[in-house]
Amino acid sequence: MPSEMQKMLAGELYDASDSAIQAAQAATQRWLGRYNARDWSPAERLGLLRERFAEVGDGAVIRPPFHCDYGFNIRLGAGVFLNFNCVILDVVEVTIGDATQIGPGVQILAADHPRDSATRASGLEFGRPVRIGRNVWIGGGAILLPGVTVGDDALIGAGSVVTRDVPAGATAFGNPARLRTATAPSPGEVRYT
Repeated sequence: MPSEMQKMLAGELYDASDSAIQAAQAATQRWLGRYNARDWSPAERLGLLRERFAEVGDGAVIRPPFHCDYGFNIRLGAGVFLNFNCVILDVVEVTIGDATQIGPGVQILAADHPRDSATRASGLEFGRPVRIGRNVWIGGGAILLPGVTVGDDALIGAGSVVTRDVPAGATAFGNPARLRTATAPSPGEVRYT
């Protein structure tokens, strides 16, 4: 029979009060305390990320304060940048591709809850992976919901709530985020429809 941690990592319903899961969260909170506590050099900060995350590419930067559930489910490509106050709820894998830039206060939420009230009341949770491609720009305050995939070279507007996949090269903004197409009615002017 799989453990609650194994169920969590597989995206199945799991009991978050399980002692192994609570211990992993406590270890991450101690790590976050170190990461957010002082002005580390870029090399030291990269070393701290590599200490906790599943994968960290060269030149990846996360400005503190930063918050996550576990860290070991996060994969960062080379040159990834997360600005101040980002949150990643990584109960399952969260992947961010090379050269992606993420503005301040962005929330990437892989943690989810049952829609059925009785199951939800039992305390069970689950997760759905979030995948962000290469060279993506995500504006400040955006929220990416569980299970979302954002394709390479996409742009997510500030304050957007991304509830569905965003194709490669697309621009999406709003609440909920909708795909937009750029039109240029006159030289130098760009309108979104």
